[in-house]
Amino acid sequence: MMIERSMATRRISSRFSYRRCHLLLLLLSFTCFASRFGYGKDTITSTSFIKDPATISSNGSSFELGFFSPLNSTARYVGIWYNQIPLQTVVWVANANNPLNHTSGIFTISKDGNLVVLDQNDTVLWSSNISSSSSTTTNTDSIARILDSGNLVLENSTSGKIIWESFKHPSDKFLTSMKVTTNTRTKQSVKITSWASPSNPFMGSFSLAMEVFNFPEAVIWNGRNIYWRSGPWNGQSFIGVPEMDSVYLSGFNLVIEEQTYTLSIPHEFSTQEFAYVLLTSQGNLEKMHWNTQTKNWDVSWMSLKTECDYYGVCGAFGVCNPKAFPICSCLRGFEPRHEEEWKQGNWSGGCVRRMPLQCKRLNNGAAQEDGFQKVERVKVPYFAEWSNLSYSEDICREECLNNCSCNAYAYEDGLRCMQWRREELIDMQKFEMGGADLYLRMAYGELDHSNNVNNKKGTITAIVLPTTFVIFMIVVFVWCKWKTYKQEKKEKQKSLKLTREDDMIGNDIKLEEVPFYDTEKLAIATNNFALSNKLGQGGFGPVYKGKLLNGQEIAVKRLSRASNQGYEEFMNEVKVISKLQHRNLVRLFGCCIEGEEKMLIYEYMPHLSLDALIFGSGKQKILDWRKRFNIIDGIARGLLYLHRDSRLKIIYRDLKASNILLDKDLNPKISDFGMARIFCDNKVQANTVRVVGTYGYMSPEYAMQGHFSEKSDVFSFGVLLLEIISGRKNTDFYHHKYAISLLGFAWKLWLEGNLIPMIEPTIYELCYHQEILRCIHVGLLCVQEFVKDRPNVSTVISMLNSEMVDLPSPKQPGFVGRPNEGNTDSSQQNLDTYSVNNVTLTTIIAR
Repeated sequence: MMIERSMATRRISSRFSYRRCHLLLLLLSFTCFASRFGYGKDTITSTSFIKDPATISSNGSSFELGFFSPLNSTARYVGIWYNQIPLQTVVWVANANNPLNHTSGIFTISKDGNLVVLDQNDTVLWSSNISSSSSTTTNTDSIARILDSGNLVLENSTSGKIIWESFKHPSDKFLTSMKVTTNTRTKQSVKITSWASPSNPFMGSFSLAMEVFNFPEAVIWNGRNIYWRSGPWNGQSFIGVPEMDSVYLSGFNLVIEEQTYTLSIPHEFSTQEFAYVLLTSQGNLEKMHWNTQTKNWDVSWMSLKTECDYYGVCGAFGVCNPKAFPICSCLRGFEPRHEEEWKQGNWSGGCVRRMPLQCKRLNNGAAQEDGFQKVERVKVPYFAEWSNLSYSEDICREECLNNCSCNAYAYEDGLRCMQWRREELIDMQKFEMGGADLYLRMAYGELDHSNNVNNKKGTITAIVLPTTFVIFMIVVFVWCKWKTYKQEKKEKQKSLKLTREDDMIGNDIKLEEVPFYDTEKLAIATNNFALSNKLGQGGFGPVYKGKLLNGQEIAVKRLSRASNQGYEEFMNEVKVISKLQHRNLVRLFGCCIEGEEKMLIYEYMPHLSLDALIFGSGKQKILDWRKRFNIIDGIARGLLYLHRDSRLKIIYRDLKASNILLDKDLNPKISDFGMARIFCDNKVQANTVRVVGTYGYMSPEYAMQGHFSEKSDVFSFGVLLLEIISGRKNTDFYHHKYAISLLGFAWKLWLEGNLIPMIEPTIYELCYHQEILRCIHVGLLCVQEFVKDRPNVSTVISMLNSEMVDLPSPKQPGFVGRPNEGNTDSSQQNLDTYSVNNVTLTTIIAR
């Protein structure tokens, strides 16, 4: 009996031991493979980690995270690569400088809450290095996720706060959602760093960063030496990269918030789903996109195309031209520093002046004043300094001329005045198109032609011999001029005909009867065009207040000889406005054409232009909400007349605040029809080879493709409407905290459901609250990016006057986050300058 019990006990014990061993084996198996339970997800925790060769994918399966070996290598790295591309393309590497030599690595979260790469001995090969002083997170609080943007983020599981992200520690690739930033106060920056070679992710010698020496530039460094630079950012593009016609085409965007400069690529950067910018191991910056047909990556642009793209290849005061032979040459007035080396193709020594500058000797009158030599279409030198005192090119020139340390200056829309005060100017490249015009300081003798000494004898002879002949010719000329003066005047008064075909008018149109004024009468009316009577200055020329002998007050617009506008625009305005009669269009009294004088005579507007009242002046309080709404409504009705109600269908093409004049009762009147275009009745859209207009007001399809229609004017009206309500220019947001254009700011507020910050404080009244918000809504509908989404003017008027109760939700405006303003303080960077007409689709000139 005892024996049977003992045997039974042993059997039970044996069964229990067997079950316990089985359970233990299951527990061990669970421990070994527990990390794999989360592999199909997008997260990593301290208990759900990655053990080589396992991987995890982003939620939308765009990117994959795990261990990999580069081509022709057995080393193991933790990286991120595209998940839906057959050719493995690694976009980020963790342990680039410390690879594993075996396949037993682990990627997990350590006890202190950091992401770490461990080898088989639990040695840390790489860490995210979140210090305990900056984070109190532990491994139980931390989770890491791979996002569909390709960004690996480490966040607090409780608060959701991101405490580390791979996008701020990039490798050699710049993805479409990534940002390269530089903080000028803390000196911290996010850099793109090259691989040592295509098969070795070890940190290479090349790096890309935003460098800010007064102006932000993208710079590639080779160690501590500059390798390539983009030229300054002008608010649209880097002017040293001519291919970047505008931010709308290039895709790059630069945002300045406080002292942080952020370069990014919006998602519309490419129509392809997969695209990035690569910094190669040779230091070349390349735009890449995936070719679905060839199943390979194609290069659409690269920074180093010719030898001239390398930094400072021609040395100081040398200019590089890739189409010349040799490619390097000294600027006029300079000669090689080392003649023999220069002849042998070693240009690094640069050039030196042949004649020293005379600036410092002017005080005793011993020398003539220095001047400037124009160097056209170049990549401007490095280390430009910005002058916040120079509001015009003339002031910029004078300021540089009066400063003996100023060697050169340039004036560029969006950048305004750039000056170079260093002893040497370096890294200049000649472009066929694009770039900027550089004005180089030269000694007076160099400007007065270098061969004057050799020609002294010929000069004396040339002065003495033709003197008699010149006097004779003057007498003949005066007689002929007097003979033909009256005949020419009569012929000009009979008809005004366009001297050449262009795309403004098309067919020649006979003018209605337009009264003609004599120059002498207008000179008397304006007190000989006295400065005290000057009302303002536009692209056409100055405008003067005058008073005729009958007491009638007039405004005289006088075509400036220096104006980029000319006879065609003058004729265009006379032809168009002489046929129009509407209470919201300025009235033309007549014109004057005598010799080189061309003038237009308008009714006088006591309150001048709208921009003088709504933008940063003490007169803003004059315009309460009711007055502003009447102005908005009047402008819209003036546009409706041009588009639909006049006997000529007119596309205005230049609607902006400075072209809206206000009479004594603050009624708006549209003026300046020099850019207007007459449409045939059945025409909906037209193309032009001459894009004219003003940055900040031009619609995307017009600015980029030359397509204009009624909807182009609607876009400009929408911008103007938002400016009237906010009291801010569309191009006056470059240093704004939340946006870099008024359209971007309005769109951000719309998405947040809070439009109150858009409203100018002096007009915010509760009783008109809903009406103001409705007008902002209408403005956003007018500035939608696509033509088909924008309402026509008649619909806009119905919306403004609440004849349409339910308004559709607006779509994203055109040019959001990509305004056409400058690089520096926003108050000095708006591009609302003068109209220019001699432009093409590839070069858009700002107003």
